Amino acid sequence: MPIGPARMPLLDHLGELRRRLTIVVVTVLVMTVVMYFATPTIVDILSDPIAPFVPSGQFYIMSSLGGFSLRFGIAIKIAAVACTPMILWQILAFFLPALKPNERRWVVPTLFIAVALFFAGAIFAYALIIPAAFEWLLGETNAIATALPDLENYINTEILLMVGFGISFELPLAVFYLATFHIVPYASFRKAWRYIYVIMLVISASVTPDASPVTLLLLYAVMLSLYEISLAITRFVIVAREGKGGLTGSRLGLFGEEDEEA
Repeated sequence: MPIGPARMPLLDHLGELRRRLTIVVVTVLVMTVVMYFATPTIVDILSDPIAPFVPSGQFYIMSSLGGFSLRFGIAIKIAAVACTPMILWQILAFFLPALKPNERRWVVPTLFIAVALFFAGAIFAYALIIPAAFEWLLGETNAIATALPDLENYINTEILLMVGFGISFELPLAVFYLATFHIVPYASFRKAWRYIYVIMLVISASVTPDASPVTLLLLYAVMLSLYEISLAITRFVIVAREGKGGLTGSRLGLFGEEDEEA
């Protein structure tokens, strides 16, 4: 998709914004139609990790319109996730003309890494977190009553878990850029580790839709691991580029160039 010139009249900027929004809306709508007809296969894939914990492996839809609303809801959610790379690119492309050439070189790698981390988090949740979470949740239910699994409720909860883990996997990218570009010094991350650990616990409790301690603790453990791994990588990059003095100082500009005052 071509990138507009850096300087344009206000109406031209608004026209550019409208054009990119139109591309996003039309693409998501077309993908929604495609995904609607693919929902039987998508439901089979999504229900696979939780079916072993459902009594008789049978799901139910509780209303006459439930099938249509579930299919449409799944279609538009999966379409939005599938179109995430294109949506992010349209957003970035709108702002790219305002960036300098040395700043633009960070955009494409960041886009690819962000998308890869999101899908890695969603796959991680699907493969490891969701089976453990639903096994605990359904075990609690079966201890006091017979579970009557509502397919719409279960699928929506599963999708929210996958999205929540996908977003949480963006943490390394955020920490890396904040520390590497000295927006927040590396030493500050290390010094405030107690507060950061508490904040991550609060975030873990907020983004888990099922409110189960199993999911909360698993997400919290993942976020702690990602945080420490990202700090280790950041430390290696800063020391290799600036020496150990770069861990506490701000010798470089935002995009890795020396500040004019230095």
